[in-house]
Amino acid sequence: MNPAVDTLFLDTASSRHLDWLESEAIHIMREVAAECANPALLFSGGKDSVVMLRLAEKAFRPGAFPFPLVHIDTGHNFAEVITFRDKRVAELGERLIVGSVEDSIQRGTVRLRNPATDSRNAAQAVTLLETIAKYKFDACIGGARRDEEKARAKERIFSFRDEFGQWNPKAQRPELWDLYNTRVHPGENMRVFPISNWTELDVWQYIAREKLELPPIYFAHERQVIPRNGLLVPLTDLTPPRDGEHIETQMVRFRTVGDISCTCPVASDATTVEAIIAETAVTQITERGATRMDDQTSEASMEKRKKEGYF
Repeated sequence: MNPAVDTLFLDTASSRHLDWLESEAIHIMREVAAECANPALLFSGGKDSVVMLRLAEKAFRPGAFPFPLVHIDTGHNFAEVITFRDKRVAELGERLIVGSVEDSIQRGTVRLRNPATDSRNAAQAVTLLETIAKYKFDACIGGARRDEEKARAKERIFSFRDEFGQWNPKAQRPELWDLYNTRVHPGENMRVFPISNWTELDVWQYIAREKLELPPIYFAHERQVIPRNGLLVPLTDLTPPRDGEHIETQMVRFRTVGDISCTCPVASDATTVEAIIAETAVTQITERGATRMDDQTSEASMEKRKKEGYF
């Protein structure tokens, strides 16, 4: 970036703010490594997990990460994101464990009316719990943030899950003075969120500062979409137009990436990180509110999924 852009987006105050957030997140990651017997870092290839990888590098390099990377693959992910995931893992030389929703379907632990086309987003919870049980993970580090959705807003940084993998918002542990209770019984586990206190804008400013590479679908590109219920549904084999709907070609970008069946882009001409920062600074709709069909089924959609074991 040139000096003018540095001045506009990463002034001294915001840089100090990012330093503080980074320091907190690194402290939390090191706390997990020190206190938990068998942790894992969730990595999907999305922007938040890309930030998490950089934080892990700063926390533990030049040594190897003290945990494997884990991705729960629905089988309905955007190809660009999976390609980026594999490329980034190869660059880091770290171990990647992939839990497959398709394998859960074949085992009969996930049942869908139409496995070929139904959304597999909620089904990830089952596959995640199976992966945790298989590898006996006692902590899974994720990139969730409190500004994403109101159910996430009331979640602790160290989020306790019972022996069934369920989250009870009324049975969480206090985190006074940044002291974390990581004790769990066999079968129980923690979900740990080091960037809980970050915002979407913080994430993008950190990406700019650290010059992090991202999947290309995060930047504005031309794509066929279907206007539906205030969202722009990407035209794919999994998301075809319904009767009476029309297809448009628009310049769009993805604010968040997930299962194709429930993730929508937003209209945008932002082709650079700096342009995305400018858009993010003035947006009034959260990234999940603007892009996720699964969060529009009810106001309690996310909380219900989390109680069932979701990230």
